Amino acid sequence: MGVGLASSALALGTTFAAGSAASAAGTDGSDIVYTVHPLTKQFSTGTKPGALPTPSQCVAGIGLACYTPALIRKAYDVPDGWTGKGQRIVIVDAYGSPTVRGDLDVFSQTFGLPKADLNVYYPAGRPQTSTAHRGQPLSWAGETSLDVQWAHAIAPDATINLVVAPNNYGNALNVAVKYAVDHDLGDVLSMSYGADEAAIKGKGNNLQVQQSHANFAAAAAKGISLFASSGDDGASNGGPALAAGYPASDPLVTAVGGTNLFASDSGAYEGETVWGDEASCAVHQPFGCTLGPIGATGGAPSTIFPAPAYQAGVNGNAMRTTSDVSYNASVYTSVFVYEGFNANPDDNGFYFYGGTSSGSPQWAAIGALADQQAGHRLGTLNPALYAIGTGATHALAFHDVTSGNNAWQGPGLDAKAGYDDPTGLGSPDVSNLVGQLVH
Repeated sequence: MGVGLASSALALGTTFAAGSAASAAGTDGSDIVYTVHPLTKQFSTGTKPGALPTPSQCVAGIGLACYTPALIRKAYDVPDGWTGKGQRIVIVDAYGSPTVRGDLDVFSQTFGLPKADLNVYYPAGRPQTSTAHRGQPLSWAGETSLDVQWAHAIAPDATINLVVAPNNYGNALNVAVKYAVDHDLGDVLSMSYGADEAAIKGKGNNLQVQQSHANFAAAAAKGISLFASSGDDGASNGGPALAAGYPASDPLVTAVGGTNLFASDSGAYEGETVWGDEASCAVHQPFGCTLGPIGATGGAPSTIFPAPAYQAGVNGNAMRTTSDVSYNASVYTSVFVYEGFNANPDDNGFYFYGGTSSGSPQWAAIGALADQQAGHRLGTLNPALYAIGTGATHALAFHDVTSGNNAWQGPGLDAKAGYDDPTGLGSPDVSNLVGQLVH
């Protein structure tokens, strides 16, 4: 669920327009329709952006911070020598992007990263990428760009295996995930899409949920670590009641929530709050909230899955809760992404992006780094993450996010000391967290 900030220029007073979601479902209405929501704000035109601004320059000129791969790695304490060499990261998306390879090359060249080892798979055939799908392919092309580029940013020597579904329906994405698992395409797997549990007909009896969970169980049996975005529409997915997003709510998946990351121009970590613009624009006003409320991290109790054993000690809820962990996601603390797929060449260039889908592929890359350091796959991570997150060394491994609320056009939940739904156990201090995971 990538979110970006969108306009064709840097001028303020931007109009925002979300990529429209597919409105049709199966003949009985039981199909799950997964969505992403990239809104984009263009920073530069063409493949040569020139001198990139510092975060403080972006704040002064645009009203948002902007982070490069080097700054994000510094803020989250990723050691320079950890590159993911020998590891494989699976990214699953619908529709894909016709320019994914060239765009990743531009991104790598701009930020001094090695050329990526990227493979693209189309298990159900190459998808149509016209506008016939109500804008979905363009939205997913931006999502694909974000996922692939930022997995590469965190684990630059890992192989990226992108598996593309021909559309954004549950069966198609289940086939893509199953293909990746059956063919053992990766050590970690990221899903930056989601569906509101409240919109899933039949809940746990839904055949597509059952098929999806079977895929995750097969992945777990092979030692593949799974990650998914908690969502960009708050604790209620924009509805009247608390509602988790799926597949992040599956207990076998590590659900990644979102924060506002504050880091210096050198990348030094300064703090984080919940990404929840509706609440924070009214109270904290990040950078003056010059662009208005844009989104909020997901994170809420599931209505499908009971609480797994690893969550028993954190919140007393009878149901599984998301998020498990968190990562920078706010558009106000955005990252750079290169787009080269737009029909008008003047629209191609570097953009500012946010969203919890920025965190899922980066957490998958962290999983790849952990596998590299361990010398083997670590598999389903949630039991180990919660053991660390509720233990005496929690403060070394995680940044505990204690302020903010994830309301978005409905009820929200507050951050607090220790575990909370919007940000889970917190964001990673990668060096220390991995050190604890592998010992």
